[in-house]
Amino acid sequence: MPKLPVTADNRGRVRTSKAQRRVILAQFESSGMSAAQFARQTGLKYSTFALWVQRYRRTKRPERKPPLRLLEAVVTPSPSKSALLVQLPGGARFEIGEVGQVPLVAALLRALEKSC
Repeated sequence: MPKLPVTADNRGRVRTSKAQRRVILAQFESSGMSAAQFARQTGLKYSTFALWVQRYRRTKRPERKPPLRLLEAVVTPSPSKSALLVQLPGGARFEIGEVGQVPLVAALLRALEKSC
């Protein structure tokens, strides 16, 4: 990889525009080299290049999902031994009488969670 054309200021520091950095970082991402190897081959100071890479990767991170919210479940004895009564904080109640209803209740709770 050829050395990059660089412009230095009066103190000898290399200046690059944001557009130039984006091009350099895109080349780095597709090169398959380590940051140290890439910096050496392109003539960049490693510490500067490592900072660019860190900033670039920080902005590329996907959005974080909201934290998991837990819902308190209070299980009370039911007159029917085979039923589970679920009462939500808003006052909604439902009873699970068969094991086959569990997936339906799970889907209901997921739908309610999205609307909160």
